[in-house]
Amino acid sequence: MSWQTYVDDHLMCDVGDGQTLTAAAIIGHDGSVWAQSVPFPQLKAEEVTGIMNDFDEPGYLAPTGLFLGGTKYMVIQGEPGAVIRGKKGSGGVCIKKTGQALIIGIYDEPVTPGQCNMVVERLGDYLIEQNL
Repeated sequence: MSWQTYVDDHLMCDVGDGQTLTAAAIIGHDGSVWAQSVPFPQLKAEEVTGIMNDFDEPGYLAPTGLFLGGTKYMVIQGEPGAVIRGKKGSGGVCIKKTGQALIIGIYDEPVTPGQCNMVVERLGDYLIEQNL
């Protein structure tokens, strides 16, 4: 299965009432894009570095916020070293770290944080089981 299929079929899937995430991507720990949905922000190298630093040192992004393509998200409760969650207005982001990649889902209302977290973390857990 191609990485694009994971994004199209698993991340951009119907999360209920015909709603989907706004954008999603799978990127390598080095920032290389493995696959992404059509509307996904172009990440800057320092943004990926900040995300990786927060996984290594939980709380690293809390003072400055999480940035994706220049958009700032307030960092909210996640799972240290495994999941980073961010909030911006009525939407937000969930990032799950696997052995080789970052699974990123961005949502806006009416999609809920819980729906986004479930989709992103479920795929991340599956990829971890596959040693990816």
